[in-house]
Amino acid sequence: MYRLYDYLPSGNGYKVRLTLRYLALPYEVVEVDIKQGASRTPEFLAMNPNGRIPVLDVPGRGLLAESHAIISYLGKGSSLVPDDSWDEALMWQWMCFEQYNLEPAIGTARFWLRSQRRTAEELGERLTEKLNAGRAALEVLEKGLSGRNFLVGDFYSLADIALYAYTHVAPEAGIDLHPYPAIRSWIRNIESERRWAPITSR
Repeated sequence: MYRLYDYLPSGNGYKVRLTLRYLALPYEVVEVDIKQGASRTPEFLAMNPNGRIPVLDVPGRGLLAESHAIISYLGKGSSLVPDDSWDEALMWQWMCFEQYNLEPAIGTARFWLRSQRRTAEELGERLTEKLNAGRAALEVLEKGLSGRNFLVGDFYSLADIALYAYTHVAPEAGIDLHPYPAIRSWIRNIESERRWAPITSR
């Protein structure tokens, strides 16, 4: 059985849980309270010196960190990774976009507001910059999804899991999804996939 060290509100951890669930892989969750510094203890740093969740304990192999590395490992050879090399490259294009553009904006703003309980007034221009960057990323995603059910080909892939994780909780960061009809339709498609579960589900 896989053991996942995770913080349930995290979109990065959620990507791994969605992948494990979709592939019906047995796993258990060990919750790590990052708000209380649990990912900075000597014990956790021995597993991941970067001090971040998620970390997956892979039976017979060892510990694997970084959400996209984990889901790539889990998804290899499954329907979540395209057989065609071009489609696989497009999948990675979207996954890189998520890590460089979408997650640092929406994920950070959401963490400040929801987990740290900081106010917009307290955060000031820092929050404004993150929200502007988040909306810019959503505009790119909206265009990418125009006339499509999923991001790559016409099938559910790791790209959809990676982008969905923080996109669907953008309202928790203060970004309304109403102006993005293609994104909202895509979210409904993902939430109708087999074994889908909400972000706080173990």
